[in-house]
Amino acid sequence: MTSVSGVRGVFADTLNPIIAIQFAAKFGEFQKSLNASQTPEIIVGRDSRTTGNAMLHSIVSALISVGCNVTDLGVVSTPTVLLAVEQSDAIGGISITASHNPPEWNAMKFVDADGMFLAPEKAAEFLASVHDAINWVEWDKIGKLSTDMDATNRHIDKVLSIPYLNIDQIKARQLKVVIDSVNGAGGFISPMLLKKLGCTVYELNSEPSGIFAHVAEPLNENLGQLEEAVKFYGADIGFATDPDVDRLSIVSELGKCIGEELTIALAELFVLPKKIGTVVVNLSSSMLSDDIAARYGASVVRTKVGEINVGKKMQELASPIGGEGNGGVICPEVHYTRDAMVGMALILGLMAESGKSISQLASELPQYYFAKDKLTLESSQMDTAMQAVPSFFAGYTLDTQDGIKATGDKHWIHVRKSGTEPIIRIYVESDSPQRSRQLCDEVIAKIRRAVTYA
Repeated sequence: MTSVSGVRGVFADTLNPIIAIQFAAKFGEFQKSLNASQTPEIIVGRDSRTTGNAMLHSIVSALISVGCNVTDLGVVSTPTVLLAVEQSDAIGGISITASHNPPEWNAMKFVDADGMFLAPEKAAEFLASVHDAINWVEWDKIGKLSTDMDATNRHIDKVLSIPYLNIDQIKARQLKVVIDSVNGAGGFISPMLLKKLGCTVYELNSEPSGIFAHVAEPLNENLGQLEEAVKFYGADIGFATDPDVDRLSIVSELGKCIGEELTIALAELFVLPKKIGTVVVNLSSSMLSDDIAARYGASVVRTKVGEINVGKKMQELASPIGGEGNGGVICPEVHYTRDAMVGMALILGLMAESGKSISQLASELPQYYFAKDKLTLESSQMDTAMQAVPSFFAGYTLDTQDGIKATGDKHWIHVRKSGTEPIIRIYVESDSPQRSRQLCDEVIAKIRRAVTYA
């Protein structure tokens, strides 16, 4: 699958080394053409998937063979790759990761020279060129390969340098934290950051083997082991990340998941009293952002789903905090990308500053309830389904910048095609769990009928 998010597939099925070579070589050529005055360096990092080495060697071979120098960061988080590109003179980067997808998947996420993912227009231009002939360079113009094993430390230092983060105050709380890295790239960076914040750290699934200990997406239903560990250790909080460490979920000291939607909300609660400004989140993020922003006289702007859309709008508006409701926090003091390390630091800062437990902080927020589901259809049915969706929502306010979002009284429904999987996603939020589930089920039933009788 190709999209603004990059190219991904099941290794040895829809994705293989030959495909990786084609995409990497054309990306190197594409970035060289846009940055002709710079030394053509591309920074590459990968998550822990077992196919990562095969992908890495194919990608490096392709890039040096079109005349790019390559710097390999090793197994690192995706935000570490992005930050490394921003802090360097590189003309781009590639993060080898399929994010929350199952272990048989892998992917390439393409990074622009500014350390952000390719903007949609540029991504479309690049993807349109990937099947063109490759201009391999001659022997005396071949690129060079080097390694950089310090990128994770620089990333941690950048998080610790957030100016309004009181490190001594966090250390004084002597917080006990359980971290579940699902045997992804977070097994390196997460414990290191937490220990530098003075936490007692209990590690789950920190071996970056790529053999994921449970379903990789950090949703409530996948975090039973973390819930039990928090109770067992008497910890103050549990954190869970996805394999490439750009999404963060939370388990309270009571051993209960509080939902990934609260990650960005709690970060906003910490940042906005210190830096008033417009909050930027995507269309599928909770109404909590509106409530929290209103407390401090701030407003909320919503973008299409995708961190590049949120990050670019945050840059445009000089937003102090933003992100996506899937646990992705963006803090401009570190970088304009989703970053679970940032989320951990800000939430621990909130706990230390307030003196409150995570369950108490969560209970003081307005209560909304999500229902999220997905519908797998044949590719020929996808457009038919989406064309029928507006007819379901008479009397609603519709936003069509990314699929269809229908907003009603204290609830909304968002229906969109996934950018990473062959599915239609349905998100519902309301003031009642029963209402959210019912609305979600009704939309799925209507879509099924629409494609059946088309």
